[in-house]
Amino acid sequence: MAGMARTELGAFLTARRAGVTPAAANLPVTGHRRVPGLRREEVALLAGVSADYYVRLEQGRENSPSAQVLDALAAALRLDEDARLHLFRLAGLGPRARAAAVQDRVEPSLLALMDAWPHNPAVVHNRAYDVLASNAIADALFLGWPHSRNLMEIVFADPAARSFYRDWHDVARNSVAGFRLGHGAAPGDPRVRQVLAGLLESSPEFAELWARHDARGKALEHKRFAHPAVGPLTLTMQTFGVRAAPGQELVVYHAEPGSPGAEALALLGSLTAAPGPG
Repeated sequence: MAGMARTELGAFLTARRAGVTPAAANLPVTGHRRVPGLRREEVALLAGVSADYYVRLEQGRENSPSAQVLDALAAALRLDEDARLHLFRLAGLGPRARAAAVQDRVEPSLLALMDAWPHNPAVVHNRAYDVLASNAIADALFLGWPHSRNLMEIVFADPAARSFYRDWHDVARNSVAGFRLGHGAAPGDPRVRQVLAGLLESSPEFAELWARHDARGKALEHKRFAHPAVGPLTLTMQTFGVRAAPGQELVVYHAEPGSPGAEALALLGSLTAAPGPG
């Protein structure tokens, strides 16, 4: 496991370095540049470490950077809080999830709360993005989960996803970044590893995004859907960690009052409440 972490650390540093331009780092641009972002020696200069030491970090030949060095690297690479946490985890200085704390059972009280939201689609998923629970209107929003109840597999393996998500590329990028953050928290989780292996094998687009090493948690964001029953709708998505079950996240969607999305959600809710044939 330690060897894997060192390799991941080096790959993460390399990917993040490529994403920072000299202008963003307030460095002068001189001569022909063979790399899209910062050179190794530029990162070392910004972080206050020797170029040789930084090279050894990227190559996995240095495996015990101090918290002070990691803080300096995080500043040099312009990492946000999620990416900084991921960096510390890869270096073995961040908290790892305990296997005993991971559970896929959703508390009955949370299930009851979700069922009390007839107009707000809500799901609970684990680190592998398996949907562990969903309320009736979420089931209707996601068309009864015909392909999979794993959100990553829906995005990358369901052919209908590219029309269902009107901004598929943004959804794909954000999903991989969130999955990467969960993987960093519990790299030994067998289900996370199973989903990761399957997507790397089956989806070149996932593999390309995974190689970017973006690590970012879900935040307040808007998602645009094209639903075959109620038409286009734009919903705001908020994500909350479930403190009683580390690794679980509650995702709740809502629409602005009076908006077309609110009308579409109301129609979707009426469809879920309608009795079936016979």
